[in-house]
Amino acid sequence: MWSCVKNFFTYETTKSVVVKSWTIGIINRIVQLIIISYFVGNCTRFLHKPADYGDFSSGLDFLVFSILVSTFVFCCPCVGIPTGRCVPFNSNVSSCEIKGWCPAEIDTIKTDPMEEVKNFTIFIKNSIRFPTFDYTKGNFLPSMNETYIKKCNFNMGPDIYCPIFKVGDILNYAQQNFTELAAKGGVIGIKINWMCDLDKSDDYCNPSYSFTRLDAMSQKSTVSPGYNFRFAKYYKMENGTDYRTLIKAYAIRFDVIVNGNAGKFNMIPTLINMVAAFTSVGVGTVLCDIILLNFLKGAEQYKAKKFEEVKSASSSTPVVPNLGVPTPTRGRQSLSVGRQDLSTLRG
Repeated sequence: MWSCVKNFFTYETTKSVVVKSWTIGIINRIVQLIIISYFVGNCTRFLHKPADYGDFSSGLDFLVFSILVSTFVFCCPCVGIPTGRCVPFNSNVSSCEIKGWCPAEIDTIKTDPMEEVKNFTIFIKNSIRFPTFDYTKGNFLPSMNETYIKKCNFNMGPDIYCPIFKVGDILNYAQQNFTELAAKGGVIGIKINWMCDLDKSDDYCNPSYSFTRLDAMSQKSTVSPGYNFRFAKYYKMENGTDYRTLIKAYAIRFDVIVNGNAGKFNMIPTLINMVAAFTSVGVGTVLCDIILLNFLKGAEQYKAKKFEEVKSASSSTPVVPNLGVPTPTRGRQSLSVGRQDLSTLRG
């Protein structure tokens, strides 16, 4: 019991042992480099990522390339709600009558897409706000005026910030073929990315645009390729018969996706990140100690050098006081010899 108490009330201090080993030295530096690179890459000047902007998932824009129109008359034996009556289907078969729109839709009719749609333009007005920094900016730059807006079209050259986009150019930037896309439709994403360093001038906080097809997997499927939607127009004839015109439209849907990232230098988070980085470097030392003391050749020798037990003065051998009796120590013997030699020289 007393031994356990003594072992509990002990103190461990770090002992530095220099190991001249290429293997463990390379591992140590690689681990330290990885940890420092992680903090340098992630704990940069962009300390906050708040952005206050509208959800554009419901703000969709459609360009219809072709439509398929079907006219239906209501109240006839067709697909719909069962009436409970059994009516002849042909001379041999009868079927349950149902109430619905007739005739059934025929969507195998080929239609010619409107080729001039690629010359249409889309005007995008976008703004972004970072409430943490009380900063707001839109995609209309101060250098733009009414004359410029009327004649500019977005391109990857001098008009890279123009908010007017030609449909044909968008499809080219998204690497899509206009003819194939017009036949079955599709979904195109217009990405607006704001990367703002608020320590710099306001002129450096500008949007960047990119384009991609969001339904790329549907074009590989033969079940339902492309994009289309249906809508109907209802009306009643003079004789009281209900009619509707069902329209199946093949179109391009444009989804505008906005992403914002802004940052500003702040001393307190910087100090916290620096302390965390320096502390994390110690992980490399722990890893190297595990390898050094367990897996390398001569591990027992390293353990003997690294761990040393020092007992307290009270538990060591007691010191005997000197009462005038010469102590036969090597140091005193050497001193006596020295004195003897010195006396001989004097005589």
